[in-house]
Amino acid sequence: MAGGAVALTAVAVAGLLTTAPVATAATTTFTPVADTYVQDSTPSTSYGTSTQFVVDNSPVRQSFLKFTVSGVTDPVTNAKLRIRTVSGNNGSSNGGTFKAMTDTTWSETGTTWNNKPAIDGATLDTLGSVVKNTWYEIDVTSLVTGNGTFSIGATSPNSDGAYYDSRESGADAPQLVITTGTTPPPTTTPPPSGDPVLVGAGDIANSGTGDTATANLLDNIPGTVFTAGDNAYDSGTATEFATYYDPTWGRHKARTRPAPGNHDYNTPGATGYYDYFGANAGPSGRGYYSYDLGDWHVVSLNSEVNMAVGSPQEQWLRSDLAASTKPCTIAYWHKPRFTSGANHAPDTSTGPLVQALYDNNADVIVAGHNHQYERFAPMNPSGQLDTTRGIRHFVAGMGGASHYGFGTIMPNSEARNSDTFGVLKFTLHAGSYDWQFVPEAGKTYSDSGTTSCH
Repeated sequence: MAGGAVALTAVAVAGLLTTAPVATAATTTFTPVADTYVQDSTPSTSYGTSTQFVVDNSPVRQSFLKFTVSGVTDPVTNAKLRIRTVSGNNGSSNGGTFKAMTDTTWSETGTTWNNKPAIDGATLDTLGSVVKNTWYEIDVTSLVTGNGTFSIGATSPNSDGAYYDSRESGADAPQLVITTGTTPPPTTTPPPSGDPVLVGAGDIANSGTGDTATANLLDNIPGTVFTAGDNAYDSGTATEFATYYDPTWGRHKARTRPAPGNHDYNTPGATGYYDYFGANAGPSGRGYYSYDLGDWHVVSLNSEVNMAVGSPQEQWLRSDLAASTKPCTIAYWHKPRFTSGANHAPDTSTGPLVQALYDNNADVIVAGHNHQYERFAPMNPSGQLDTTRGIRHFVAGMGGASHYGFGTIMPNSEARNSDTFGVLKFTLHAGSYDWQFVPEAGKTYSDSGTTSCH
């Protein structure tokens, strides 16, 4: 058994800005003071000495982790729970839901199903599919705000259990990684006068803090904001838009031109989405529309309704593109035609939209759905490299919902990230565009480049 919290401290120094002093942030790692799981089929058994903890729904297994944080003197800016899947299990299609707990008095070796503490707090984060021998991160910033003892409970609605190394496993024990201090948001290069900016992401607002981090980025980036669907989790209700989206990305609502996602349509007719965004979402209930920014034609589409050849949306898109007089075109929607994400496969039903855009010499497509960032080289509608007329595809699902991992990497995938929230910024020049992944404060991942229009 490990005894007490172990703290390892490292200091990261942010880059020197031309108009501001160097800022510092400290990262401290704690291991659990207790972790265990309980099982409904063995209600009086304690698993406190096990080298693993489990979330499952057949039998029902719930897990508990406890950390004691001490020695923190600066404000906590970020807290991550890091857990590692065991090597002897093939993984799970559901990594579990992690919630805050008010009970911090439970005992590691004395806790059983019969006397387990209540998992009664707010949802911190939810993991999608997990694979063996892999570290995963859960955002617990809303719970861990300074020194003290904190409990986290984990459950799963899925009968495909997820197994993680406990503190008894040694080097692969869970970690609570706390970042303190002040880290300024990354600076972005202002566009030349007259060149419009389009900036945004998909998979945005829930009870976590990722959407807060990305909304803070938007505070410092002028221009039009786009969304690539799944705006408010879990079901796009009016309450979820008011509770999660409005306090963060909602402060940029007046300059936002959204697209809907499948979670928005968990509310019948996506009424929460259409009522919240109003005219900015195009004709109510339709979900596809277009507008112009400088020399660019911008199209927001709806992957949650019929996209087949001959469908109203596909026919509207072809007419809209044919009528455009702009030399460059960018389109965005939710479900990606091309993606290397492990959770959601490439969506072939979007193919007719991609074909219509390709036939009309479009330049860029942005989607979400997989909670990560990925950039592809210009491709034709079959996914083959096409440096002459190909469309560059982005997956920009890093707006705030918990990250997904990557599976098999698709051909022509050029850049990927699955551990950093951020926004994707386009500066739309006459005849070309710049793209830039802008990371959340405290993170360093970046991706940028320039491409000419067709």
